[in-house]
Amino acid sequence: MDPVSQTFPHSRSSRPGYKVDEVEKFLAAARIAYSAEPGDTGTVVTAETIRHTAFGLERGGYSTLAVDAALERLEEAFAARERDRLAGAKGDEAWFAEARDRAREILARLERPDGHKFAGSGLFTQGYDKRDVDAFAERLISYFREGSPVSVDDVRQVAFRSRTRGYSEAQVDLLLDAVVDVMLAVR
Repeated sequence: MDPVSQTFPHSRSSRPGYKVDEVEKFLAAARIAYSAEPGDTGTVVTAETIRHTAFGLERGGYSTLAVDAALERLEEAFAARERDRLAGAKGDEAWFAEARDRAREILARLERPDGHKFAGSGLFTQGYDKRDVDAFAERLISYFREGSPVSVDDVRQVAFRSRTRGYSEAQVDLLLDAVVDVMLAVR
């Protein structure tokens, strides 16, 4: 067996796992990007691209749980590196001022009235249940305003029921990505 394919445990041969070649190719690109000098445009992997990475499935592929956990750690490492580089270039005060501005923009959206925080999904289109999203928005407001405990994993793993006339999934997902960015920026 190819030694490279031992990076993660494999799923059972009868169960789907992530395609080994896709995971290995992505990890190779991430290693190159992480060791690249600032401003090197050879390969572009960022915390955000890691968060949005998806792999195909194959029987006996890499364990999805193991790969997903590694991607979360990798995203955090890239986010810390990006934060350090930007803070070094702009200064800590300017970096935190930008993070505060992003947090204010997020709060402005979250503090809209319940049922009106995001665009609707439409009459015949599924979207996120407005009550579910509004309830999670309250948790996020409390996090930003009072420091209530909400983890990055809470935001990454939140699940909303699907409903017609719900909130636009794309808009909600973009806001959740912005929340993760701010949370990682201020760690």
